[in-house]
Amino acid sequence: MKISILAIGKCKNGSPEDMLIKEYQKRLAWDLTGKEKENDTQEKEADFLLAHIPNGAKVVVLDERGKNMTSMEFADVIEKWQLNGVSEICFLIGGADGHLEKVRQKADLMLSFGKLTMPHMLIRAVLSEQIYRAQTILSGHPYHRQ
Repeated sequence: MKISILAIGKCKNGSPEDMLIKEYQKRLAWDLTGKEKENDTQEKEADFLLAHIPNGAKVVVLDERGKNMTSMEFADVIEKWQLNGVSEICFLIGGADGHLEKVRQKADLMLSFGKLTMPHMLIRAVLSEQIYRAQTILSGHPYHRQ
């Protein structure tokens, strides 16, 4: 499984969030890559995100309007996609003003991590951990406890 995270805003190399992301990236059996763009106008941010979605990838847009899922539900979605031949998932994280409608319309899944407002760099670390957790759930690894 290939996973890409497209995000607005640059994560500082060596920051706590960067270190967490790299740690989960090392642990993953899946290929996790990321692309970032400096903050810009919402239109330019949207154009960047849409232009970098890999062909054939399922698109998950992180958005406050999205579905709030448990880790097991999240893993189930990924498993269903895998069983249907999906080999790549692309996660989109917008800038401070969120996503334009044209980005939300590309979503195969709109995902929310709750109603709390969190820094975008922290969300990247949380997302990386949840991707790792989903992989461990699907492989039967004891990392996740129910």
